[in-house]
Order: sequence, then C-alpha cells, then structure tokens
Amino acid sequence: MERYSILLISVLFFSFSLGTTSIDTGKFLECLKLHSKTGFIPIYTPNSSRFSSIWTSTVHNIRFITSTTLKPEFIILPSDESQVQASVICSKQHGILMKIRSGGHDYEGLSSISDVSFLILDLSNLRSINVDAENKTAWVQSGALMGELYYRIAEKSKTLGFPAGVCPTVGVGGLFSGGGYGTLLRKYGLAADNVIDAQIVDVNGKILDRESMGEDLFWAIRGGAPGSFGVIISWKIRLVYVPPTVTVFRIEKLLRDDKGLTSLVHRWQEVAHKLPPELFIRAGIAPVGTNERRTIKASFISLFLGDTKKLLPVMKEGFPELGLESKDCIEMSWIRSVLWYAGMPYNGTLDVLLNRTQSKRFAKGKSDYVKTPIPVVALEGAWKILKEGVRPVMTMNPYGGIMDEIAETDIPFPHRSGTILQIQYLTIWTEPGPEETERRIDWMRKFYEYMAPYVSKSPREAYVNYRDIDLGVSRNGSANYLQGTAWGSKYFKNNYKRLVQVKSRVDPENFFRNEQSIPSNGLL
Repeated sequence: MERYSILLISVLFFSFSLGTTSIDTGKFLECLKLHSKTGFIPIYTPNSSRFSSIWTSTVHNIRFITSTTLKPEFIILPSDESQVQASVICSKQHGILMKIRSGGHDYEGLSSISDVSFLILDLSNLRSINVDAENKTAWVQSGALMGELYYRIAEKSKTLGFPAGVCPTVGVGGLFSGGGYGTLLRKYGLAADNVIDAQIVDVNGKILDRESMGEDLFWAIRGGAPGSFGVIISWKIRLVYVPPTVTVFRIEKLLRDDKGLTSLVHRWQEVAHKLPPELFIRAGIAPVGTNERRTIKASFISLFLGDTKKLLPVMKEGFPELGLESKDCIEMSWIRSVLWYAGMPYNGTLDVLLNRTQSKRFAKGKSDYVKTPIPVVALEGAWKILKEGVRPVMTMNPYGGIMDEIAETDIPFPHRSGTILQIQYLTIWTEPGPEETERRIDWMRKFYEYMAPYVSKSPREAYVNYRDIDLGVSRNGSANYLQGTAWGSKYFKNNYKRLVQVKSRVDPENFFRNEQSIPSNGLL
C-alpha cells in the first residue's frame, strides 16, 4: 500500500517546478485519477523509501546514476493501458517531460535520466505474452524481457522461435523500436522486420493499432528510434521456424608471433556474410593476460540451424580455415541455445529466462558498419589499441543472408545490402568515479577514431540501439531537423527525412522526445 499512500499524502499538497512551468502536483494527480479507468495509478516520488531502488532497478549502465544526477519527479508504473493513456494525457496537459522505459538497457541512459525536470513512465508491469502457436504469431507487451518472450514461445512449441537479441534481460519495447538483432539475423532478419501489428498510445492519449495508426506511423515505430512517436504498449510478432536440433560451437584462438589469428579474422570477414543464412558466426575480439604476456584472443561463436552432420560440410566448404571438428560442436534445442549464447548453464532450468534482475556495470559503447573487409595491417593496429584498454571487447556480427534481400527503406533500419558486418565496441569497468570514467571514454574515442578509415562513410553509420551521445544530442529533445541530422543520418541514413515527416504529422508539438529522438520541426 506504500505507493498509494504516496499518492494521497506525500505529494498531494505541494507543487514543484518542471523546466520553466510550475506544476500543481495535486491537480496532476487528480488528472491521472480522472483519466485512468482504475482510479489510482502506482506512482512514486523521491519521498518514497522505494524510489531509489525502483529508479535504478532496471538501469543496466550505472555510470549515469551519481549523487548529482537529477532525479525524476515521478516514476509511474502503469498496470493497464488506461493508466498509460492517463499518463500521456496528464503529462502533456501539465507540460511534464516524459521518459519511456521498458528494459532499461539504453546505452546512454536516456530512458532514465534527463538534464531537465522529468518523469519516467516505466512499462515493466506491462509484460503479458500470448503465443498463438497454430498461427505462428504472438502478442507481447513492451515491458516484457526477451528471456520471458523466448520462454513463453518454447512453452508452446519446440519448432518456433523469434529473431531478436541474445541478452535475455533486454526489454521488448526498446529492442523492437530500434530494430533488434540476434543469432537468427541472417535467416530471418531483425525483430522489427517480423512485427506485423502494434498498439500505441499516441500524443492525444488514444490507443491505435496498425489499421488506425496508418502505414506511415507503423513503418516509423519499427526501428525508428525509441521514445519518439508514442508509447507502444504491445507488439504482434511473426514467429519463425527453428529445427528441433540446432548446433552451437565456440572456438578460441590466441594471437601469436605467426599472426595466424589476424589472417583468420580477416578471412572470417571475407566469408562469414556469404555462408548459408542458417549459419551465424560472431567474432569477439578482446585482450587477455597481463603486462608483457598480454595478447589478443578471438572467439568465434556460432549458431547453426541444423545438426552437426549438416554443419561440418558447410564449414569445410565455406570456412575451412577455422578447422571446425565434430568435437567442437554441441547439439541442443533452439531454446537451450538461447541460454548457451547468453553464457548461462544450458542444461539447467529454463526458468532462469524469467529472471528480471539486471546486472549493473559502468560501460561505454559505440558501433560501426563495414562494407569491405578491414585490411590485415589495420587489424594489427586495432589489436595494439585493444591491448591498451581495460576489459574492452570488439564484437563483429556478420550480415548477408536475408539482410541483403530486404530493402533499406522497408523499415527505418537502413543497414542492409552492401553491409558485410556490424561492429560493437564496448568497454566495461567496475571502479566508480569521474577519473576512471574519463579514462575509459577517452580510450573508446581513440579506438573509434582509429577505425574511421575502415568503416562506412558519408555517413559513418551507427546502430540506434547502441546509442552514442558522442554523435550529438539536444537538450530537452529540442533539436530541429538540421540539428538532428548529426545522429539521425548515421542511425537512419536517407530514412531520417521520412521519420521527421511522420513525427511532424503525428506529434507536431514534440511531446515524445529525448536527447536523441526524432525532431518534429524544421523540415519544411
């Protein structure tokens, strides 16, 4: 009952200032009560003993949460659609900046922090999942996590899956809104490619589905930047076939004086995107060891939609340099491969996928897309910089397959034909403090600058779900079209202009916004 006492006692009799507008808290709460079918909405303020734990509970990257970080004035946890509608209507009426949060994995924390007064609409209580195995579809609410979705699909079928992320604690809402990819990428595309309907609360507080929102808005929400167009309550997805038996392997190689590892990584770049779409081989590069023994390790981590007998000849023909043998392979069900790829005990209980506890870390990430293989000499230079870092990793994901067949304008996600791989750069640390943070970010920027000649250009493309505020930000989400191109052109290429057109039509006053949202002004 604590949350309701907060509603009635702790915040009812005072006002606070949000930006330049003074908000009457009592009237705001009365507005919420009026527009919610249930009368009361679970809401927390900084006066609540549970406020801090709720605020940080789903924040994955904790470098943004410090003693000086501006706290949200409210955290609203709606438990039904009408409470989302009420939150939108009342926040708009009272001029309150709303941040929308599902899983909390935003790389730059934009769903949980702001430099102006704001509230958080936390969707974590909206996580129902209804799987229709017969029709190969499912409805999933935005507050569900990927592990929960995979678990519920496996409950209903051993031969159905869904092409989305490899981390089970990523929220559905943010992942789908930015594209979403995983080990089924080359066979079935992105999560957003397989969304066939959705329910969204628009700027007027109305619930719209695909038919009523129209094809332009439906196009925009499938990969066109989280938090820009409305509050997406739920998604209807197309489930995909997975065989009863899949095969995984992990082969690790160390850099030695013969430079064999570098040649192997270079060869991987040449062939990984050309292999059959049933085969996904990720290459993870990281330093290992200390001092003079510090070197580079490459991990080739794979999922194959089929058994070992089918995989071995595919590898012998397409990538014999890796030297895959039957002893390297493990056969399992697709749902077990989800556990294996996430680094969990794959022979244990599947219930671990229902664990919503988020790991906490300090981190900085960036991304790139590659059109032609990075030369051997450039890779050697990259290894030197990686060895200077502390716990960095360079993860390369192959494209090709169906990604070459989907037009870059089908949904806002544009990184399609001509892209051979995507790179994620990540550095992780556990030591708090501004000095360590500055050191890690400086290293990341140095590495990113080094890679510039070897990746996509004009624009240098980036993945919106790996948000990077180094590309540009706008205070309070107030950027115009031209200012927004700083990040919009990199995330969306030529699709950025159409996204602004859709935004200008459905949210002309730019209510739904964050520091890297799609702007709604300055286009025409």
